[in-house]
Amino acid sequence: MPFDEYQWVERSEVLSFAEIERVARLFVAQGVSQIRLTGGEPLVRRSLSTLVRQLSGIDGLRSLSLTTNGALLAEQASDLMAAGLHRINVSLDTLQADRFRKITQRGDLQPVLEGLAAAKAVGMDPIKVNAVIIRGFNDDELLDLVEFGRHHGFEMRLIEYMDVGNASGWTPDKTFSKREMLEIIHARFPLREVGRASGSAPAVDYEFVDGAGQIGIIGSVTEPFCSSCTRARLTADGKFVTCLFAETGFDLKSRMRQGASDAELTEIIRTIWGNRGDRYSDLRWERLKSGSGYEPRDHKKIEMITLGG
Repeated sequence: MPFDEYQWVERSEVLSFAEIERVARLFVAQGVSQIRLTGGEPLVRRSLSTLVRQLSGIDGLRSLSLTTNGALLAEQASDLMAAGLHRINVSLDTLQADRFRKITQRGDLQPVLEGLAAAKAVGMDPIKVNAVIIRGFNDDELLDLVEFGRHHGFEMRLIEYMDVGNASGWTPDKTFSKREMLEIIHARFPLREVGRASGSAPAVDYEFVDGAGQIGIIGSVTEPFCSSCTRARLTADGKFVTCLFAETGFDLKSRMRQGASDAELTEIIRTIWGNRGDRYSDLRWERLKSGSGYEPRDHKKIEMITLGG
């Protein structure tokens, strides 16, 4: 979290649950079939289960899921499940308490483990565990994380370290590639490629040959997938963003609060999405391969804590 850069949002500027539901219904009406609640940290939003119940009731929505750091999950898992949330991703980059505290800057590992156990106990399925693998930091835990997922029935999502936001301290040499991950895992637990869910998911899925579940690997740096990306984002303060690496978003909240009709909002959404030309990850990989640096110097991305994963 960029403590020195982050600008706190006034409560009045945050979308209400009714506003979120309204925009969600408009997106679903245009063909969106999956919604993910993400962060920052969604579980700090008061009465989140109320929003889950509202969203889970939208006709045409095929999947509602949530990504969380897991710190507050144990106390909320039951209510979220009862409200209609069955799919969850928990961020867990290390199984070592000291490393966990270092990477989160202030968090403890145990509540996250308890949150995962609570999600499993109430019947959430699937439970996916997101781990960003950073060279020189936690790459030595790769097999431990895979074994953790296999043992508990969690589906690991292993992610190449990338330059999200402006405060991550990313450099190309810290990226532990998808190819390297596969080589190490396959030598211990033979894998068979399944492919990308629906042809457009960020992760390429692999199943264990011995039948003990599967993993997904997101090669966001070395195997960019801009051409097949179908993800749009709505920030807590109502910005419609078309790329994880975007510099700006379109202010839907102001248009809503100025009285725009559903038809007008739908046309805005269709126009923005239809005109998008985001290719950041493709261009970054082209620049890295050519040796010309990984991004333009003046590219100021939206911080991850604002935009979500």
